[in-house]
Amino acid sequence: MASRGGGQHQRHQQQQSGGYGRGGGRGRGRDGAPYSGGRGRGQDGSYPGGRGGGYGGGGGGGGPPYYGGGGGGGGGGGGGQGRGYYDDGGDGHGYQRGMEGGGGGGGGRGGYRGDGDGGYGRGGGGYQGDGERGYGRGRVGGGGGGGGYRGGDEGSSYGRARGGGGYHGDGEAGYGRGHGGRDYDGGRGGGGRRGGRGGGGGRGSSYHQQPPPDLPQAPEPRLAAQYAREIDIAALRAQFKGLTTTTPGAASSQFPARPGFGAAGEECLVKANHFFVGLKNDNFHHYDVAIAPDPVLKGLFRTIISKLVTGRRHTDFGGRLPAYDGRANLYTAGELPFRSRELEVELSGSRKFKVAIRHVAPVSLQDLWMVMAGCPAGIPSQALQLLDIVLRDMVLAERNDMGYVAFGRSYFSPGLGSRELDKGIFAWKGFYQSCRVTQQGLSLNIDMSSTAFIEPGRVLNFVEKAIGRRITNAITVGYFLNIYGNELMRTLKGVKIEVTHRGNLRKKYRIAGFTEQSADVQTFTSSDGIKTVKEYFNKKYNLKLAFGYLPCLQVGSKERPNYLPMELCNIVPGQRYKNRLSPTQVSNLMNITNDRPCDRESSIRQTVSSNQYNSTERADEFGIEVDSYPTTLKARVLKAPMFFRTSVLTFKVVNGATIKSWACVNLCDGLDNRVVEAFCLQLVRTSKITGLDFANVSLPILKADPHNVKTDLPMRYQEACSWSRDNKIDLLLVVMTDDKNNASLYGDVKRICETEIGVLSQCCRAKQVYKERNVQYCANVAIKINAKAGGRNSVFLNVEASLPVVSKSPTIIFGADVTHPGSFDESTPSIASVVASADWPEVTKYNSVVRMQASRKEIIQDLEGIVRELLNAFKRDSKMEPKQLIFYRDGVSEGQFQQVVESEIPEIEKAWKSLYAGKPRITFIVVQKRHHTRLFPNNYHDPRGMEGTGNVRPGTVVDRVICHPREFDFFLCSHAGIKGTSRPSHYHVLRDDNNFTADQLQSVTNNLCYIYTSCTRSVSIPPPVYYAHKLAFRARFYLTQVPVAGGDPGAAKFQWVLPEIKEEVKKSMFFC
Repeated sequence: MASRGGGQHQRHQQQQSGGYGRGGGRGRGRDGAPYSGGRGRGQDGSYPGGRGGGYGGGGGGGGPPYYGGGGGGGGGGGGGQGRGYYDDGGDGHGYQRGMEGGGGGGGGRGGYRGDGDGGYGRGGGGYQGDGERGYGRGRVGGGGGGGGYRGGDEGSSYGRARGGGGYHGDGEAGYGRGHGGRDYDGGRGGGGRRGGRGGGGGRGSSYHQQPPPDLPQAPEPRLAAQYAREIDIAALRAQFKGLTTTTPGAASSQFPARPGFGAAGEECLVKANHFFVGLKNDNFHHYDVAIAPDPVLKGLFRTIISKLVTGRRHTDFGGRLPAYDGRANLYTAGELPFRSRELEVELSGSRKFKVAIRHVAPVSLQDLWMVMAGCPAGIPSQALQLLDIVLRDMVLAERNDMGYVAFGRSYFSPGLGSRELDKGIFAWKGFYQSCRVTQQGLSLNIDMSSTAFIEPGRVLNFVEKAIGRRITNAITVGYFLNIYGNELMRTLKGVKIEVTHRGNLRKKYRIAGFTEQSADVQTFTSSDGIKTVKEYFNKKYNLKLAFGYLPCLQVGSKERPNYLPMELCNIVPGQRYKNRLSPTQVSNLMNITNDRPCDRESSIRQTVSSNQYNSTERADEFGIEVDSYPTTLKARVLKAPMFFRTSVLTFKVVNGATIKSWACVNLCDGLDNRVVEAFCLQLVRTSKITGLDFANVSLPILKADPHNVKTDLPMRYQEACSWSRDNKIDLLLVVMTDDKNNASLYGDVKRICETEIGVLSQCCRAKQVYKERNVQYCANVAIKINAKAGGRNSVFLNVEASLPVVSKSPTIIFGADVTHPGSFDESTPSIASVVASADWPEVTKYNSVVRMQASRKEIIQDLEGIVRELLNAFKRDSKMEPKQLIFYRDGVSEGQFQQVVESEIPEIEKAWKSLYAGKPRITFIVVQKRHHTRLFPNNYHDPRGMEGTGNVRPGTVVDRVICHPREFDFFLCSHAGIKGTSRPSHYHVLRDDNNFTADQLQSVTNNLCYIYTSCTRSVSIPPPVYYAHKLAFRARFYLTQVPVAGGDPGAAKFQWVLPEIKEEVKKSMFFC
């Protein structure tokens, strides 16, 4: 919304050599850009100059990103025809000093067509003071000044703005509205034909976010390569030159060595959440630990060892302070006084345990030094495990005043932040830490993390939240079990509870299930005979159950059941929720974790400061020192490719598909078909403007029951076909409700259309259908339909420049992913999906294959058959044989790299050799998104080094310092982060027969991210990986269980089946 700017100016009539001047009238300023801030207020300049002079109001200055500061309007206009001898423009005033300051500036002293000097005006108050006086030169009007971030010095540097010009000035023509400033710049002042009415200062937009924290900077430009303290990398390289790995069973790394570092792009400085680790000690020993009797509860292991070390450190342990992994491994810096010993520990309640400690071997660090030196070596897993365990104990054993709960390498505490997601599930904030080997040596990767926990407290309170209603005696046990039982038990099974009826003795159990009868009538056999649960607690503990009409919790085994009334049980704190989150819970979790980059970096630094690694006893014991500053390193920003593509403004695709006949099915109760019809007409109009050949079909809108879609949808499809001239339709448009939890309905629609009917489908949300003239949404739907129907939305303008190596020889590009079932699901199959390009050299269309395989198996089964099918499809569609192959593989961890090289790449070679002569040229790249490396701008107050959201710019690539010392890998942030902190993708090359240079592979990967067919901006991973990921999740909707006839009576009665995708659908990019 525009705001009133510089005040009403009076007209002055002062005789000058050039005649009379006319003052500017009331100006209006536009809003500033996001994160610009408060109002600007213009002040009159002095008297006008000669003919054509006037009071052009200065532009409103925008504050720097994240600051509320808006600028004040600037001063007066230019002089007459000759050189001006007229006064400077007036001062600009910030709306407020302090946070919402930001400068206006002076008007110009220019002649009518002269090259006059800019006028001067003091900027309004900046963040911590007044801005410097701005200056500028212009053909007519001079530049307006801006307020600086801290006033004074930076005002002149970053506060320049185009002042209000006259006829040929820099200001806008006509009445020229002043613009709110953007980032550090002041706004442009409007200029009339000869001065005219200057625009006032713009009012900044209504963002009121907190400014980025003034994060402490390193005392010098701490490029990580400049400091390698205790570890001299050059000396290590000389020491281990020519050596190979010494770890038993570990193979030397056969992955390609880095071909060199990239040089393309604009250099910049970024920060990474990696903290340098110095290691002064190398005398470490590994001990095996066995505890008898076996502690049932996981936390009891640490309690036993902690008490043992506390009591015997200066006797049996010889003063050593060990690090313990919580199960069977103990590590020390130096040997213990014994090789093997059995010790006894007594806990409260007279519980006694025997702990047997046996020396296993010294921990060799040679593989670690070799990897750091850039020598071929296996993963130094033992050394890294040792360091992770020591760092873990620094947090859990010495700095655990926050009550951290540890899961893997992550640590969570409600003290860091807790918020309910939905139905009794809460998100706890925490942090992740892991030691890694990089080019700078050892580094500690620390990131913020959040995960879901079950709300502790009374079981009944949780049940009420989970079912969304109060529990009353109107609920019978049968109703409770039938309506809520299965869903509740999916959440509660395995959850640890403690009883409340035994005073201070809070015995703990794990929930196994619900009883089929209520506590009032559920019986069991005791020493006194058969009793109901109600009678037992009444007699034994003098307790009268208030909720005896509910089922009990079954906490024993089938052979020895144990029943507990829910009202006498509490959920033990600190238990992670391991089931799949609902869409509502996912949405709420995303909102919690979407921290701005500056906030995330601040939290990471605060975590390092709070953990005080260097002041712990184990830091001294093991000789570990953690730097307090994140790593600063050089990055490069790759240029975006030039391409023909869909534009959200012009709505034009490169090649439009043809939709001859189509139908629309309305699955929304209460949504009038006339509203849907109006939306369809808008979609047809927009699609035609976009470039599709979309038929004006006059089929009536078909209504279907969303609760009976399995029957209704095929019937509506047949009905539509019967009305069509060709007895078939090309596209089924389906309007669905906006319920966040309607994933099941969406899945049913896709499964029916793609595996039963054989028709392309496009789902639309009812919320968007209701909107009139929703052109933007219709354009987005149109480009999806175009891709599914065989059109092209975007292609590179210069393929040779955008796809080096790929464009030189026919190339097929693959993308592959495997998705797995939820944490507790051990029976549902995993889904493997592979896509491959179908055209060359454009690389915009893809064929696909999806397969079901053994649950949780990451290696793709029958990859040979899948690749052979896609190679044949490439030849069919492109009319040529491929000469080289690029394979982007998603979802593989570092520990599985060798397994992928030994299992999947040979399958690709077999498929190639079965069709073509000669050995294939394969480049195999693992794409990793589930990592914890984050990149931050080096200076949040410099807009030139970041996006408006505070993220690094799209195209930012890093292949130095935090990357592997020897192997070919890099981090690439190819997308613009819209919300939260961008996560760069990590690319690791496992084979490269095509001999890419670093610049070539980084360029190909980055440029591919710009032609994802369903988006008009770049995405975070290459399209083939994105498509494979979407296809794998789509296929999970297809999975069905069918009964097994006959067979062993004790065997499973059902088996999983993945239906075949209909050929009419499979030949298209239906998964877009």
